[in-house]
Amino acid sequence: MSNWNPGGQPPYDPNTRQPYPPQPGPYPPQPAPPGAGHPPQVPHPYTPQPYPPQPYPPQPYPPHPQPPYPMPQPDPGPLARLLRRISPIHVARRVFKPSRPGIVEDPVVARTQKIRTWVGVAAAVWMSTTYKIANSIGDAAQARADQSWISVLMLSVTFPVAVGVLLALVPDTARRELLRRAAKCFGAIVALIASVAVFPLIVLTGFAEGRFATNPAMTVVTALVFVIIFVWLLPFIAWGIGLALTHVFRTADIHETMPPLLAMTLVWEMALVDLFTDAYAGVPVPVRLLLVLGAPASVTAVGLWELRRLRTRHGLVVRDLLMR
Repeated sequence: MSNWNPGGQPPYDPNTRQPYPPQPGPYPPQPAPPGAGHPPQVPHPYTPQPYPPQPYPPQPYPPHPQPPYPMPQPDPGPLARLLRRISPIHVARRVFKPSRPGIVEDPVVARTQKIRTWVGVAAAVWMSTTYKIANSIGDAAQARADQSWISVLMLSVTFPVAVGVLLALVPDTARRELLRRAAKCFGAIVALIASVAVFPLIVLTGFAEGRFATNPAMTVVTALVFVIIFVWLLPFIAWGIGLALTHVFRTADIHETMPPLLAMTLVWEMALVDLFTDAYAGVPVPVRLLLVLGAPASVTAVGLWELRRLRTRHGLVVRDLLMR
């Protein structure tokens, strides 16, 4: 029996060579399934299919991304690099800004300090001209410049006292490290005071009056010295005073919490000086209190906020000053 002959009969009669008539099988014939005789149509796994309809219109291509690194700048040349390095502002930044390796720099705190400083200066100048403390804006600005120089002198006295207190409190093994960190702070103080001392020196020696210009060569030297003083030394002093008061003579080289502590101490010392020297005589009492106490209150608020930010954001606390 086979699939070709379900009845088991030979395909033809051997005598007549004629095929046998079909015999009924044991089972009734079954209807052929649909699609019989054709292989099933299975899609090839790699046959591309049509994309479904998109719900949105096609979007334009995004712009080509920029490289993550800055574009190379042309070399300014050795002369330009030399002039940039010896410029008064660049030298003042190197002398009066802290540069200890690993120092924490918070741009939010620096921006707040600058805003507070300029707002305080503008408010003091406006109140001085409004209440006739100064005759003009120039006189008020000159008074603020004098006060800034007095602040530098007060800070120059306060800082060695603070370092002496720290030397008495830190362990013996940390004193050498403390003095090494404080060396650049003392260097900044000496640089600023020495720069300002040039002016009384040239007056006392008669250099400003041309005492040494006895021949053409000395006349040229005298003129060159005056050019250096007015072109280089004056911008260095002006920029240096601002940086020295902002960074508190780069005392962050010792520890990041020392600048706000010294700044708060300095402003209250200046408030006592203004109070005992009768700095704002003839001004109404409320305005006088505002002028005397406004700067200490604002600087103290910023200093406390800076200490809190250093503690919460960077894990730096005041007791780290003791280096224990």
